[in-house]
Formats: sequence, C-alpha cells, structure tokens
Amino acid sequence: MAKMAKTALQTESLNAISDRGYFNSPELLACEEAGITATVPRPETSGNRKRGMFVKADFFYDAASDTYTCPAGKVLTYRYTRKENGLMHRRYWQNDCQFCPLSARCTTGKERRITRWEHEHLIEKMCERMDKTPGLMRTRRCTVEHPFGTIKAAMGATHFQMRRLRNVRTEMALHVLAYNIKRVMNIIGSRALLEGIRL
Repeated sequence: MAKMAKTALQTESLNAISDRGYFNSPELLACEEAGITATVPRPETSGNRKRGMFVKADFFYDAASDTYTCPAGKVLTYRYTRKENGLMHRRYWQNDCQFCPLSARCTTGKERRITRWEHEHLIEKMCERMDKTPGLMRTRRCTVEHPFGTIKAAMGATHFQMRRLRNVRTEMALHVLAYNIKRVMNIIGSRALLEGIRL
C-alpha cells in the first residue's frame, strides 16, 4: 500500500505511519528497500511484561560482538541460524541461567533464549525513531481515525453495499468525496465552495 502511495504521489521518499495491527517484518524490509520510512509500533506478542518477567527489549544487543547481555549482566552468545516462517532467525542463549538470582523473572526453562531476525536492525531503527518523536502516533490517530470514524458513521453500516473490488472502490471513493465536501463546507462555507466550483 505504501509503495502504491509513493507511486501515486510521485515522490522519491515517503513516511508511512500505521498502527500496530499492520506490523509485519517482511513488509518493513520491503518499505526500506523501496525508500519508504515505515513507522509501525511493534506488538507485544508475549504476556511476559504483564507477568513481571523480562522481555527481549530488556536485553542489550551488541552488534560488534553479535551478543546479547541480559539484565543480570550475563552474555548470551550466538548458537545457530534457523529459517522460521520464511525468515532467517539467529538464536542466542546462556547456559548459566539455572543459577542466576533473576532466573524466576527471566525464564521457566533451563536457559533464556533470544531470537533475532536477520534484519532486526530495521526494527531497532524504527523503535529509536518512535522514541525520538513520541507524539507521532497521537498525530496519526488525530489525522486518520477521525475521518475514518466519520465516514463509517455516515455510511450507516459497517459494511459496503456493493460487491466486487471495483464497485467497492467506487463506493468508498464516493464516501471520501462526500466527506471532503463536508470538510470544505465547514472550513470555508458553502457559498465559497459553490463559487469555487463555478470557476
């Protein structure tokens, strides 16, 4: 979708912001390769943080040595690479976890294992970008969610009346056009809008 927007806007660079429901590692890589700066919050896939346990973000990655350091200061070393769901993942762990005083907050097994995607640096770069601009997602919500909610309310239902993609696109385009006309009327007034149309 971001690639199509970039093509439609005829621009060399594009900043795409989305909510966490759209997070997808391969899509993030595709955006990077297409010159699109994607900002999508990474979803918490584990309930460990809520249970008071350490999560992957609590482990520090050192790119120079290709190791992770746990909250107890132990080093998790690289063990092997494995393909999972079409993505190459590197696995890291430390063998001394059983005797660690923090093991109860870290793992229920013999050792804590960390998995790192081969392009994880893209996700880390995106997280840094989000930390530097904390209001970015709030701005996205204000910009996107209000029009979307208003259009849905104006439709009077949560589904489209038409069938087939071409017809649904036309129906959506008409809803967006109606929304934009209402916005223009609210901003400049109906008289100014009519004068603009006559020109």
